[in-house]
Amino acid sequence: MKTQNFWRVTTLILVVVLLFGCVGVAGLAGGVMLAPQLQGAFLSGESASAATVVTAPTPPPSEPLNITINADEEEQLLANIYRQASPSVVHIRVVQHVTAVVPGTPEFPGFPPVPGFPHEEDFYQRGEASGFVLDKEGHIVTNYHVAGDADKVEVTFFDGTTVRAKVIGGDPDADLAVLQVDVDPDILHPVKLADSDKLFVGQRAIAIGNPFGQEWTMTSGIISALGRTLPSGTSQYSIPEMIQTDAAINPGNSGGPLLNAQGEVIGVNTMIISRSRSSAGVGFAVPSNIVKQIVPVLIEKGEYVYPWLGLQGVDLSLDLIEAMDLPTGTQGALVVKVAEGGPADKAGLRGSDSTVKVEGLELPVGGDVIIAINDRPVTGMDDLIAYLVKETRPGDKVTLTILRDGKERTVTVELGERPHATER
Repeated sequence: MKTQNFWRVTTLILVVVLLFGCVGVAGLAGGVMLAPQLQGAFLSGESASAATVVTAPTPPPSEPLNITINADEEEQLLANIYRQASPSVVHIRVVQHVTAVVPGTPEFPGFPPVPGFPHEEDFYQRGEASGFVLDKEGHIVTNYHVAGDADKVEVTFFDGTTVRAKVIGGDPDADLAVLQVDVDPDILHPVKLADSDKLFVGQRAIAIGNPFGQEWTMTSGIISALGRTLPSGTSQYSIPEMIQTDAAINPGNSGGPLLNAQGEVIGVNTMIISRSRSSAGVGFAVPSNIVKQIVPVLIEKGEYVYPWLGLQGVDLSLDLIEAMDLPTGTQGALVVKVAEGGPADKAGLRGSDSTVKVEGLELPVGGDVIIAINDRPVTGMDDLIAYLVKETRPGDKVTLTILRDGKERTVTVELGERPHATER
C-alpha cells in the first residue's frame, strides 16, 4: 500500500508539473488570453481537492468568447469629441483658373522656330482642404489660401451632402476666408469658439480634417507653444499669437478646426514647418479670438481693414545692444525702415541709418528702439504686431515709448490703413 500511495503521489506531482508547464508555455507563445482557458480546465479536473474546485467550463471552439473591453477615460474623451465635432467639419474642394505664359522654345541650327511661342495657356488648379460650420446661416470658415482666390468651391458635409459654396469674404493677412452655402439648416452643426487667450502650453489639442484627402480624420496632441508670430503666406504681413501644436497637421487639414477637450474650436489649422511637407510635429493654427474679431467683419463687408504703423523692425539681439551701446538687458523692437509718407514717417520715427558687421553679418543700427506702446511693454516685434492687430483700429492714436540716442522719449502716431496688395 505504501508503494502504491508513493506512485500515486508521484504521478499526481508529475501531472501538476506538466499542466503548469503547459500553461506557462501557452501564455508566452499564444498570448495571455490562452492561460485562463487552460487554468479553468485544470481547476475543474478530478485531481483538485474539494476545497479548491472552481467550475469554469471552456466554451466550444465554435463559440466566441464574450469579452468586453472598456475604453479608458482618454479614449472615451476622444471618441466623444469626435462624435460631437465631426458633423461641424466639412470637406472642401476648389478649382482655380490660372493663365500662364508658356515660354518660347530655343532655336536649333537647321530647324525653323516653332510658331506660336511664347503664348498664354489656361490651366486649372485643383485642391482639397477642410473647414467648419460657423452658424445656422450657412457660413463656413476656412483658410484664405484654400478658397480665397478659388473660381469654384464644393463643400461636402459629414452626412454626405455636397453643395456649391460662394466665397463671401477673405483676409489674406490672417489667412482666413468665409464661405456660404444654401442647405437645409438641419445639416448645419455650428461650432463653439473658445477663448484662445485662456490657452496654456500642455493643454490637449485635437484636429479634425481631411489630410491627403482622407475625410474626417482626427489626430490629437497638445499645445506645444503659444504666441508665435509667423508670415501668413498669402501676404507680406504676419499673423500674431498663433497656436503651435504637435497634433498631426498635414496638407488637407488646412482650414479645419483645432479643438480643446470640450470640443470647442481654439484655432484654425493653417500651416506646418516641415521639410517633407508632412507632419513633423510642428503645426500652427490661427487663434479663435482672431477668428472672432475678423470673421464677422468678413461676413458683413467682405474684407477686414487693419491698422498700419508703416515701419519694419527687428527684435533687439545682444549683438545689436552692444553695437548701439544700449544698457544691458534692454528689450524692444529696433526700427529698421520707415515707409515714406506713412504714419510712422509723419510722426517723425527714424529708421536705421547705418550698419555694422558682426561675425560676417551686416546688422542695422542707429534707428529708434520701441520699448512700449500705450504703456504696454514691447519686448520685440511680436508684441508690437499683436497689440496693433488686437487692440487698435485705423484712425486710432497710439503713444510709442522709444529710445533715441540712448534717451527715452514718447511719440504719438495716428494709425493709417494697411495698403492693399496692389498698393504695397
